Amino acid sequence: MTCIILFTDFGPSGPYVGQMESALLQAAPNIPVINLLSNAPTADPRLSSYLLAALRHSFPINSVFLAVVDPGVGGERKAVVLHADGQIFVGPDNGLFNTVAVQAQNAQWSEITWKPKVCSMSFHGRDLFAPVAAKLAVSAAEDLLQPFDRNDLSDWPHDLAEVIYFDHYGNAMTGLRYQETYGGKTLTINGTAIKQAGAFGDVGEQQAFWYKNSSGLVEIAVNKGRAEQQLALRLGMQIGFSSFDSRWLS
Repeated sequence: MTCIILFTDFGPSGPYVGQMESALLQAAPNIPVINLLSNAPTADPRLSSYLLAALRHSFPINSVFLAVVDPGVGGERKAVVLHADGQIFVGPDNGLFNTVAVQAQNAQWSEITWKPKVCSMSFHGRDLFAPVAAKLAVSAAEDLLQPFDRNDLSDWPHDLAEVIYFDHYGNAMTGLRYQETYGGKTLTINGTAIKQAGAFGDVGEQQAFWYKNSSGLVEIAVNKGRAEQQLALRLGMQIGFSSFDSRWLS
């Protein structure tokens, strides 16, 4: 079953998500729409790309991701579609889809050549990307696209040893996919050494720990507390492990 998944930095309030949903409803009224995330790292496609790459695994083949973290809207960046391992990603060509592409077994890029009759220079999410996502959810719509080869991602890291997102509870997700080689190691961030635990109940209240989260990423938390505040964390802050080897990121 096809569905359209929204991934944006539009925020939990304001009209923008609703306007995109309206555009999707008009173009593809029978396709379910899931608002996955509206608080991706603001105007930060790089950090957002690692979050998108982790979250996409909760959705089936044929899912269409309408992803908009687009600080360069109205500028020279391309509008693109990425086909990756049976899923489709529609949005700006600003790095937002790069992590999906480098982690995928099969990635094919296309530029969106279709143009709407009316397109706001500041809201391509509603006027350009949403109609294309709807069309791709309904049919192949290859006439909207021009394939191109992407040969400039050899230096894009498959994983990122940085904080990429804070959830509602103040837990800090990182861009590192958990590997067994991390097990038992001490994580260091902002001058604080943090031990691994399997679950929140394995540590005392207000104690910080790191663990493998439900999306397979290394995450930092405080039991019955907020890691973001207690550890003075911020987006983009780097992490390390005892005996950390940069080759793990390849």
